[in-house]
Amino acid sequence: MDYATMMALVVGLGLPIAVVVAATVQGKAAISAIDGIARQPEAASQIRGALILSLALIESLVIYVLLAFILLMVKLPPILEFLSQK
Repeated sequence: MDYATMMALVVGLGLPIAVVVAATVQGKAAISAIDGIARQPEAASQIRGALILSLALIESLVIYVLLAFILLMVKLPPILEFLSQK
């Protein structure tokens, strides 16, 4: 595989994979928080705070991946130039 093909694969698959993984992890975190609140209702405020902080950190990772996606997308050669070289 050449450089342009590898870049296209990274750009095309990197962001969707990151979003799917982040959504799965956020769902698991929410389920765990709801389960914890159901078991100990008196700790609801502490659990809610930890949940919000963890969800913010997970979402920030997706934003970093989006930034990398945009930076790599700029490096891709225009498709017509690439196809005319072959």
